[in-house]
Formats: sequence, structure tokens, C-alpha cells
Amino acid sequence: MPTIPASPNLLAFEAVARRRSFALAAAELHLTASAISHQIARLEAELGVRLFERSAHGVRLSTAGEQYLGRVSGALSAIAMATEDLRKGVANSLYVHSAPSIASLWLMPRLRRFKLAYPDIALNLSAAHTHSDFALGQADIDIRYGVPQWGDLVVEPLFNESIVPLASPAFIREHRLRRIEQLLEVPLIQSNVSVVQWSDWFGAFSSLRAPERFTVRFDRAQMSLDAATQGLGVALESATNAAGHLADGKLRAVFGLDKAIRVKAHFAVYPQRHAKRPAVEAFLGWLHKEAAQG
Repeated sequence: MPTIPASPNLLAFEAVARRRSFALAAAELHLTASAISHQIARLEAELGVRLFERSAHGVRLSTAGEQYLGRVSGALSAIAMATEDLRKGVANSLYVHSAPSIASLWLMPRLRRFKLAYPDIALNLSAAHTHSDFALGQADIDIRYGVPQWGDLVVEPLFNESIVPLASPAFIREHRLRRIEQLLEVPLIQSNVSVVQWSDWFGAFSSLRAPERFTVRFDRAQMSLDAATQGLGVALESATNAAGHLADGKLRAVFGLDKAIRVKAHFAVYPQRHAKRPAVEAFLGWLHKEAAQG
């Protein structure tokens, strides 16, 4: 088994990296700044790399330190959560990680039903664009967005999504949007991380070329949808993510749902070794039931 650095040195590294200060990390860990400095020095010597760049202006992570923090912080967080659960007598905990927009727009409004169905499961939900590292025990299930190229993990599609141009009713009325070519005369909102881009949509439904420049760009579907509700332009987004906005009348499909590119882009992902955990089985069954109803 690979050698693991001493835990005090790892905790000192994480605290300094998070606080960007030896003094603040020392106060948090109830140590002196000198002790923290020695722990960091021992860790750097053991790893053979410099983790921090020190200057008169303070301390910042080196490139190697940034990379190491990305792997180590999740593992330390997993240990802390497991320890807290054990102390509180929580025997049936579930850690779910998710892509941000589907977590806030689709999953959160449904979680009350999960808690009613499974009150004995302590659910922990986190959201980020980066995928969880199952090798570090960061999550039991990851709800991922994108093209499924995830090695030997179990990958289960959640639903078919309709990707359509969406805008506020006021925006549609103001610009009298009725024809596809009119989209070239109004601001289009670019969603940088979407698996379906404007070039794909124009290619599917017209002979026109999508614009190469966009007035606004976002890296989250939720922000693109919010921008569309505020009249900033037309967003090309999932009707699944936008279901709440559509139901409230804040957004409309500009040309109807028949002008949609249909994809499978959200997936429940987990290692095979997690499959028989009761909490994982319960959540996956509930998740697919919700997806089918949607």
C-alpha cells in the first residue's frame, strides 16, 4: 500500500491552503505558526515538491500544491463526515454529488419526497462541475452531466432531455419571434458547458450558421435560464432543467417543443462495489422513479 503522509501534516497543509495564512491555520488548529511551518516543511520534504510559494505579500499554493489540494481535500472531508456520522450514531448515511444545475433545478425540488419515503437515510448533497473521486471516498453516487466516458464505473442514464430555444414571453413579443432566421437578429445566450451548442441546433433545423460571438456566456444552465427570464436573450437549454420556469410562465419554448434536439446528458454514476449498499439502492430506485414521472 502506498505510504500516506502523517495526518497532522496533511491537516496543516489543508488549513494553510484554505486560509492562505500560516497564522490563521495555526489558530484554527490550536498550534503555533512555527509548528505549522515545520509540519508543512516535513510534508514538502516527504513529497519532494514545494507546496506553497511564500512572499512578502503572503502565501499561495504552488502549481503542485493546487493539484495536491484538489485530491487531498476531498479525502479529508470524507473522513471528517464519516467521523461525524459515527459520533452522532448515524448508521445509514448517503453521500450524493451532482452537477450544479440539475442539483438546484431538478433534484432539490424533489428531495422532500425522498426524505418522506426514506426518513432513516441521512442524505448529504454536494454540487460542483468537477466529478467526485470515488477512489478517495468522496461520494456514494455522482449525478454527472456530459458525454459518458467514465471508465469502469456503472453509468445509468436518467432521462431524455429536449434542448430547445427558450425566452421570456415579453422578449418573444418584443422581437416578434416566429421564424428561425430571426434568431440571428437578437441576442443569443451561450451555455459553455452544454452538450448541445447553437451550431448543433441551427444545423438540425435550418441551413443557417450560428453566430460565432455571443453577448453573454455562462458556465451553468441555471444562470443561462435566469438570464433568459430577465430578457437578456434566447437560451438554448434543457426543458427538463427549465421545467419550473416553463410552469411559472417565466419562459416559453420559442418555436415549440417540436424544434428540440433530444439527448441523454445526465447520468447516475457509481462504482459497482457501491451497488448493494441499501442507501444507494434506495436512492437509485427513487431517482429513476422521479425521472420516469418527469
